[in-house]
Amino acid sequence: MGIDAGGASATNSESGAASGIGASAGVRGSARVVARPDGERSIAGLAPGTTLSRLASSPLSLWIGFLVVHLVIAGLALTWGKGLGDVMWVYKPWAQLAAQGTEIVGVNADWVYPFAAIVPVMLPLLFGADNYVGGWLTMVMLLNAAAFAVLIVGREPRRLVAGWFWLAFLLLLGPIAVGRLDSVSAALAIVGVLWLTLHERAAVVVLTVATWIKVWPAAILLAAVIALKSRWRIVATAAITSAIIVAVPLIFGAGLHVLSFITMQTGRGIQIEAPVATFWMWQAAFHAPGAVVYYDRDLLTFQVTGEGTVAAGALMNPLFGLTAIVVALIGIRSLRRGTPYTRILPELSLALVTAFIAFNKVGSPQYITWLAAPVIIGLVYQGRGFKTPAVLVLVTATLTQVIYPYLYDGLLIPLPIMVAVLTVRNVMYFVILGWTIGALWRKRHAAEAAGDLLPAHAWPFRAAPDAHPVPVREAG
Repeated sequence: MGIDAGGASATNSESGAASGIGASAGVRGSARVVARPDGERSIAGLAPGTTLSRLASSPLSLWIGFLVVHLVIAGLALTWGKGLGDVMWVYKPWAQLAAQGTEIVGVNADWVYPFAAIVPVMLPLLFGADNYVGGWLTMVMLLNAAAFAVLIVGREPRRLVAGWFWLAFLLLLGPIAVGRLDSVSAALAIVGVLWLTLHERAAVVVLTVATWIKVWPAAILLAAVIALKSRWRIVATAAITSAIIVAVPLIFGAGLHVLSFITMQTGRGIQIEAPVATFWMWQAAFHAPGAVVYYDRDLLTFQVTGEGTVAAGALMNPLFGLTAIVVALIGIRSLRRGTPYTRILPELSLALVTAFIAFNKVGSPQYITWLAAPVIIGLVYQGRGFKTPAVLVLVTATLTQVIYPYLYDGLLIPLPIMVAVLTVRNVMYFVILGWTIGALWRKRHAAEAAGDLLPAHAWPFRAAPDAHPVPVREAG
C-alpha cells in the first residue's frame, strides 16, 4: 500500500516501525505509544494495563461514546426545538420542490450552495416527508459513523485520542453540530484527510465532493497541494471530479445557475455572530444611534447594521483573499525550509480554514464544525505536538454552544454579557490563526518531527496484517 506523499510503504515491518518510534522517545510531539508485554498498546498519558487505559483504548467504549454523544446532541436539538430550524424550514421545502420537479435549486433556480448539496438535502426524504428531521439526523449519524470508523479502525493510539477529541468536540459544540449541511461536509473532510497519504485519489475525490457541498474543504485541498509532492495529481483529480459534478446540472440545462452560489451571498449584510460584527454588536448593546440588530427575511438570518457596516462587509472577501495568500506563502516557505509535511498539512489546513471563518461576514455557529478535520489529522500525525490547537478548538466549540442555541435570544436584544461571550469566542479564531501561522513560520528542526507518524490503516481499504504507523522520516 503506497504512500503517495512520501513514496514509502505503510507496510513496514513491526520491528522497523517500532525502532522508529523508539528512536524518537523523548522528542517533543513523539508517538508516546506504550508497549505492553502482551502486545497491546495504550494511549499516551494513561498507565498501561489500568482500567482507564483499557476503556479508553477499547473500540467498544469509543462506539458507545459515539452513540451517547449523538443521542445527547440530537435529543437536545429536538427538545429545545433549536439547531434544526434550517433542516425543517429550509432544507425540507427545497427537497420537496425538487422531488416534485417544481424547482430544483442549482438547476432551474439560483442557490446559495454548490450543486452537490442537493444530494444530502434530498436523502432524508427517503424516510418520508413527515419524518424529514429524523431522516436528517439519521443520515448525519451514519455519515459520522463512517468517518469515525475510518478514524479509529486499527486502534492506532493517536487515532484513538483523535476519536475521543472528536466526540468531545461534537458534545461541546452541541445541536448545531448535526443540524446543518456543514455536518455532512465535515464528515467527508475527516475521511478525506485520513485517506490522503494512503489512498490519495480516493481522498481527493471525497474532499472535492465535500467542496461541492460547502466550499470550505477547498482550503484543505489547497493545503494538500502545497504540502504534498503529488500536488499536480491532486489538482488533476480535483479538476476531473469537479467537471463530473458540474456536468450533471449542465446536462439538465442549469446554465449559470450552477455557479450562483459564488454570487448570491456577495450582497448580504453582516451576520451578528461574525467577528467583523463585534464592534457594532457592542454599539447595539449600549444603544448607540444607528446600531441595530435586525432579521433579514430573504436570507433568514439576524444581521447588524450601523455606520460603516456596508464598507466593512465589502472588505471581508479581499481580506480573506489576502490572508489566504499570505498563509499559503508561509506554508510554501516552511516546505522549502525542509519542514516535513506532517508539520505543514495540519497547520496549514487549520490556518486556511480558520481564516475562512475569521474573515467571513456570515459567521454562522455551524462553521465551527470545519475546524474538526484539521485538528484530527494534526493529532493523528503529531500526537501531543498538536495539543494546543486541539484545546483552543474545544474552548471555541464550548463558547459557541453557550451562544447558540441556548442563549441566542440574548444576542438579539443584545445583552452586554452575551456580546462579551461572543467577543471572546471571536477572539479565539484569531488566537487559533495566530498559533498556526506561528507554527508554520518558525524553523522546525528535523528532531522535532522525528516522532510524527503516518497512519497505516484506512478503512474500508485493506491493510497488511503487520501494518503499523510509519515514522515520517522513514516515509520521506
